[in-house]
Amino acid sequence: MIGIDLVKTSRMRSFIDRFGDKALNKFLSANEIVLIKNHKTAAGFWAAKEAFSKALGVGIGSECSFKDIEIYKTQNGAPKIRASQKILTNFNISDISLSITHDGEYAIAVVAIESSAPDKIKQL
Repeated sequence: MIGIDLVKTSRMRSFIDRFGDKALNKFLSANEIVLIKNHKTAAGFWAAKEAFSKALGVGIGSECSFKDIEIYKTQNGAPKIRASQKILTNFNISDISLSITHDGEYAIAVVAIESSAPDKIKQL
């Protein structure tokens, strides 16, 4: 399954300006916060988590929270995504791919999920 999300980076800037560290703590782990360079990076991480939840077919909510999803980077700086054990088990996930890009005032993320039980991935 595939999920995509688009975030206007100025909205993320306003969110961080208004709520400071609370804004980042709402959707990022401590390990992720270390990777945030600016509001544009944060917008890309938000988009990635939203795209992941959309690929599952559930969105962000009780079945998949922001904290069930973690973004990390390879040695070369490529973004990768990992899911909590709860998500991996509940949706029988065998592989996850992530791409994040920025253009002007937008951050875009695409996530592809492979599942050994595709019927567990919900169709919206």
